[in-house]
Amino acid sequence: MLKNLYIENIAVIEKTNIDFSDGLNILTGETGAGKSIVIDSINAILGSRTSKDLIRNGAENAFVSAEFQELSESAVSVLEELGYEKEEDGSVLVQRELSLSGKGKCRINGRPAAVSTLRALGEQLIDIHGQHASYELMTPELHITYIDKLGELEGDLAEYRAAYHEYTKLRNELNKANVDEGERARRIDLLSYQVNELEQADFYVGEYEDLTDRRQIIENKEKIASALNQAHELLGGSEDTDGAVQQLEYACDSLESIIDCMPETDSVAKRLRNAVYELEDCRDELLSMYDAADSEGDSLEEIEDRLDLIYTLGKKYGSTIEEMLDFLDKARNELEYLEKIDENKEELIRLCKKSEQKAKQLAEELSNKRKAAAREFSESVRREMTYLDMPNVELIIKIDPCQLNSNGCDNVEILISTNPGEVPKPVAKIASGGELSRMMLAIKNVLADKDNIDTLIFDEVDTGISGSAAQKVGLKLKEVSSSRQVLCVTHLAQIAALADSHYKIRKSVENGKTFTEVNTLDHTGRRDELARIIGGVEITKATLDYAEEMLSAAGNEK
Repeated sequence: MLKNLYIENIAVIEKTNIDFSDGLNILTGETGAGKSIVIDSINAILGSRTSKDLIRNGAENAFVSAEFQELSESAVSVLEELGYEKEEDGSVLVQRELSLSGKGKCRINGRPAAVSTLRALGEQLIDIHGQHASYELMTPELHITYIDKLGELEGDLAEYRAAYHEYTKLRNELNKANVDEGERARRIDLLSYQVNELEQADFYVGEYEDLTDRRQIIENKEKIASALNQAHELLGGSEDTDGAVQQLEYACDSLESIIDCMPETDSVAKRLRNAVYELEDCRDELLSMYDAADSEGDSLEEIEDRLDLIYTLGKKYGSTIEEMLDFLDKARNELEYLEKIDENKEELIRLCKKSEQKAKQLAEELSNKRKAAAREFSESVRREMTYLDMPNVELIIKIDPCQLNSNGCDNVEILISTNPGEVPKPVAKIASGGELSRMMLAIKNVLADKDNIDTLIFDEVDTGISGSAAQKVGLKLKEVSSSRQVLCVTHLAQIAALADSHYKIRKSVENGKTFTEVNTLDHTGRRDELARIIGGVEITKATLDYAEEMLSAAGNEK
């Protein structure tokens, strides 16, 4: 669960530190005070896309830090898969820094992390229900995920998708095999020409470097020959003079002649003798270099022609010899494939039919399980919505067959009727804001036991509701919070009174700058905040008494 949230320089929040508790955590405040900023900060920690506009005016950087404790098994498993470990106390610290320069930083337990890593981990830590959840309800393509989650069909779906992927791969290969014969012939001609041209060129890796080295030798042949010859003569001597090797041998012979008289010269003599051997090797190596340079086989014209060929073919097949050889390898494979299409086509048709049958069978099995889960889903959600002051609601899960796709062979859409006598219609055409909020809460409560996420956040769950509906939404949130941590942003006193912990978000202006702070309320603070929500600008004793009564009725007595 989310234990601590630290926010710095996010929008109008300069610095604030919030310690959350188990159970139901409620956040309230005036409109525009910054309630959404707290949610935006949590979203940033969860790896959501952010904007530089989030950074407080006048600041270069913004920073958010969240500490999570008592991680679920699935969260720990994902954390380890991502290459991180929880702390000794079982916690994990997630941090994100935003910068005007665009060079943000993410960390998990102090180690660098990518935004995508935060997103993968965040999916196991917090589930946020707000405007996005309403978007899901009004997007029929996403309704299928509710049914699959309730029916615990993720494994079946993964098995089907593997079969579907194999089928689409084979189908694409078959489509290639069925290409127009004229087009195939043209392709074979082109590939044959390309393969022949590259094979005749007979390039090898490193040839360009070898050619440029040989060209440099030929272009500087006289200079190289002169230098090598001079060095060889200085070491080996000529007809008229002794070279360094001979001179060194004389010195060595002189010392060796007095070793018996002066033993200490023995070590120097040995070193000089080793030097003689080394210089003889150098002399012989210089002679080999001279002979090689003098007998360079290719002419400068031949080398230039070869380099020109590399350049010309490089414009067609790759900028380097490695790329051209890679092109040749792929061209050979494609040519072989196209030339053998007729031989392989019957086998490809057989495999494609077999994989299609398997994918269809798995899709039908998945569809049957979805239909069973859909019946349970509609009844369970209807029952929850009835409790939430929608007694006449009717819910139908429409499942129509469709062509195979990545989700199977079903089009799934939730149809709803909120008034007696009305025919159920798509959610987007019927549900109001308040109905969407309650429907979202009902669905979440139905699916609550199907995931291992310890923290749920409800933002704007009270949109468009009041009175007894608001009271029941609050009680349902309280019920959900008995088994997991719940954070809820609300503007309704009926919901706020049920909080286990209540936080007030307050905005103020000092020296022309706007500041937002988040404070944990004690009992008196909670009473005053409920009175503010109920009574508006003028708070009377009667309003305060009513707020106290609400707290007492919710079990939050002084």
